[in-house]
Amino acid sequence: MDDTPPRHLHLDRDRGLEVEWPDGRRIHYPIAWLRRMSPSADSRELRKELESNPLAVLPAGTSSGPLRAEAIEPVGNYAIRLRFSDGHASGIYSWRYLREIEPQEPAS
Repeated sequence: MDDTPPRHLHLDRDRGLEVEWPDGRRIHYPIAWLRRMSPSADSRELRKELESNPLAVLPAGTSSGPLRAEAIEPVGNYAIRLRFSDGHASGIYSWRYLREIEPQEPAS
């Protein structure tokens, strides 16, 4: 997998993150997808729990409205950190990880 940084990032706080990779591909990562796929330890554990027990109770968020991305910040030259409206801000999304979790878009 490639660790090359993207050419361009654009965050629409309500819709998602648009990434343009050096090969010219543009990938849209919806906010809810990024939050669900957060690489933080607590999110990884929650995904494991849901895989083994689909009836697991999800933790309540601290947001009183629709999920939004409140901020984006660089982490060195290898990743970004997103802060979400539900208070989650511990996931560091490396360039490699973003490529691994590219949402599958329906063929048009």
